[in-house]
Amino acid sequence: MSNITATNSRESPAAQTPDWEISPQQVILALVLLFEITIFGALGNNFLSLRNLSTVSVQTVELGLLALALTPIILTGGIDLSVASLVGLSAVLFGKLWRDGGLPPWIAGSIAVMVATVGGGLNALLITRGKIPPLIVTLGTFSLFRGVAEGLSGGQGSFTGFPNSFLALGNGTIAGLPTQLWIFGPTAVAFFLLVHRSIVGRGLAAIGFTAEGARYAGLRTNQLTALAYVMAGFCSGLAALIYVSRFGEAKGNAAYGYELMAITAVVLGGTSIFGGRASVIGTLLGLAAIALLENGLRLARVPDVLVARFQMRGTNLPPELGGVLTGIILLVTIALDFSWLHQKRAATSTISPSEVIDMRNSQLAVLCAVIVAAALIIAGGNFMLVGSLKRELTASGPTMGGGGGAPSHKLVVAMMPKSKGNAYFIACQRGAEEAAKELGVELIWDGPTSADPAEQNKIVETWITRKVDVIAVAVENAGGLSTALKKARGAGIKVITWDADANKDARDFFCNQATPDGIGDTMMETAAKEMGGEGKFVIISGSQTAANLNLWRDRVLKRLKDFPKIACAEVVYCDDKQNIAMDLGKQMLNKYPDLKLILANCSPAVPGGAEAVKQSNRPEVKVIGLGLPNENKKYVHDGVTKAVILWNTADLGYLAVQASKAAVEGKLKPGDTTFEAGRLRKLNIEGTDIILGKPFLFTKENIDQFDF
Repeated sequence: MSNITATNSRESPAAQTPDWEISPQQVILALVLLFEITIFGALGNNFLSLRNLSTVSVQTVELGLLALALTPIILTGGIDLSVASLVGLSAVLFGKLWRDGGLPPWIAGSIAVMVATVGGGLNALLITRGKIPPLIVTLGTFSLFRGVAEGLSGGQGSFTGFPNSFLALGNGTIAGLPTQLWIFGPTAVAFFLLVHRSIVGRGLAAIGFTAEGARYAGLRTNQLTALAYVMAGFCSGLAALIYVSRFGEAKGNAAYGYELMAITAVVLGGTSIFGGRASVIGTLLGLAAIALLENGLRLARVPDVLVARFQMRGTNLPPELGGVLTGIILLVTIALDFSWLHQKRAATSTISPSEVIDMRNSQLAVLCAVIVAAALIIAGGNFMLVGSLKRELTASGPTMGGGGGAPSHKLVVAMMPKSKGNAYFIACQRGAEEAAKELGVELIWDGPTSADPAEQNKIVETWITRKVDVIAVAVENAGGLSTALKKARGAGIKVITWDADANKDARDFFCNQATPDGIGDTMMETAAKEMGGEGKFVIISGSQTAANLNLWRDRVLKRLKDFPKIACAEVVYCDDKQNIAMDLGKQMLNKYPDLKLILANCSPAVPGGAEAVKQSNRPEVKVIGLGLPNENKKYVHDGVTKAVILWNTADLGYLAVQASKAAVEGKLKPGDTTFEAGRLRKLNIEGTDIILGKPFLFTKENIDQFDF
């Protein structure tokens, strides 16, 4: 009897970690947070300010709601990969009900939340009644909900123009606190009480520990499991409303990738991925650790002395390091959790309680060491160089202050492309760096890895906290980013847009590569020439939300009236991905046997469409579009691509930095009709648009003369 009692005491979920105790893993996470605050407080511009704390809190509310909802699900040993897809579906449904259905925002929002709750119920039904594993079910609904969201948008991209009364949910304050925190705070308390202070929470833990045992104990396992997934659906709908109100747009790919980050926060906080053990406090700590890591890396600045000594390219730490560190910590946490689980289940009654405790402490010690070691990477060796830094500062004399007087301020230009991996923007970066070196300004080049208005918004908010002098941004979605850019202007920061514009009241000047009409006319006239004045063509564009691409697309379609024998069969979107453009090109070639031309409306779509033509062996179909010469030379020489239309992209980046410095110094001001832009000489200004020049046609005869 004593042996049985000892075994049960070790295996009872409630006995493992009493819900009133803070586990060692949460203590470790708290120490990691303290470490991050110390490092970034020293290296980051305004990291410790109240504004930055508010910014980080607001930016993590949607992710936090999903993480809270996933905590009881993972406690049961389940998983839900569809929560972020439900955010996208709820967002689009809300936008459609408001704009097309004419419903007031709060009624449309209530319906959207109810539909999301039903979506969670669908997951619950398939898992509990259909007996299908949660991973399989939610992997399927992950695609289902996103697909329905894209279908509801009807190719429109996004819904914008919501009333200010609704936008206040994401951008307003109540009693000095951001409005959404008044929603998130009570929600976190409710989940804490549910998981740690209720019979339901103990039942969920029992299911995660052993579902069969829970059933034999008389627990209603199906009802409890279903409750967890229904709550996740509700939280997804709530997160969608906050997301839309914060960014001012409702789109099908809202919260893309949030499900993985939410799972990371939950597991990092000590909830076992295998079920049976959870901590809401740990989830909040994991969420904070991820958010502060990302925020701190963007605010951190390597001391100039270290940059000079080690000939570093810039003074900023790479934001991508946050993903690396988070991944390392997560993998180690899961590995140790897996090891702990197997050791615990392998334990027999012959093992004393003290031996079990020793094994846990050993694993926690290893976990502590690994997490701290990973966090040390953030500093990039700065701690090791403190002594060296002191010597360098001493040797450098009074130039940093003291007897030599105050140092002169070096102008900081924070420049953002739509996406960092796009070859078009890589070419723009070269021109921007050339201008920065020529003018002696500090250039921060950062942006999302894919076209993502939400990520652009987050980066702009961080730059406002950092108090840069100029923000120069290629806007992915005008409606979604203009609110943040207005905040920047209100904080005294100059705002320059380039490549794609924001709302005019959200920026000072727009560096326009060419007018939309000029680009659209050039593409349509070139297409008509290659088609011999008749036939069908398709348009492969980039992101559905890209304002400039949509203007060019609309101009091409408008010009069809001048070519009555030419028809546009379809417009498809590759999301600025060459491989997706190639797949879409093949689909269009199969769908329209009489297709004569592919018109690529973004740079990745030109080589993507050309490769589709080559692989499909359809030499009669030609490709034209906006692209880079170097990416398309082989297709131009092969005769697949007849013409590439563009401008010198390096010049566009160069112009953006030139305009940024001139705007700060007052050399570029409203009412000016011309602008001296360094080596670009005098450029015309139309209103507040600085015009780089007319589009240029790269053909077989001239394309080898260009190298970008």
